[in-house]
Amino acid sequence: MKKVLIISASQRVNSNSDILAKKVLQGVLDSGKEAEYVALKDKNIAFCKGCLACQKLKKCVIKDDANEITDKICEADVIVWATPIYYYEMSGQMKTMIDRANSLYVRDRKFKEVYLLATAADDDPKTIEKAYNGLQGWVDCFEGVELKGYFFVGGVWEAKEIENNPKLLEAYNFGKNI
Repeated sequence: MKKVLIISASQRVNSNSDILAKKVLQGVLDSGKEAEYVALKDKNIAFCKGCLACQKLKKCVIKDDANEITDKICEADVIVWATPIYYYEMSGQMKTMIDRANSLYVRDRKFKEVYLLATAADDDPKTIEKAYNGLQGWVDCFEGVELKGYFFVGGVWEAKEIENNPKLLEAYNFGKNI
């Protein structure tokens, strides 16, 4: 059975990307897969210091929540990142967590599939491109791992604005098919 980890990178309560992530989570669970949801807004995650001690220790030397999340990433078969799009890029919290998961390079990891969920005020389909390319750069660093796809909802700005969006049904089905 696939184990799916959904990581929500929004810092806003009732954020659109958080609601989107939870709808995908519901689809994943309803399809019979095991899933876990982690919200970065509730975590203390410092910036990477670039010391590379993690390459020898297989964990980061900074004592905060990043090692626990990195362990969850390592043990999951599928990683789903959910982010609001800020200035046409992934949120800083998502990028910081990706940087802090640097110990994954020297660890035995299970994940082979990665997905991206994103929301933005701009509804142009190209709005997600830079965030997608940034995540693709992370995925490219792991042999045998593939960025399998994304789900984007644009035109949502205010908190909870996504709640009545018909794309949430598509998001649920997206989750069922992960």
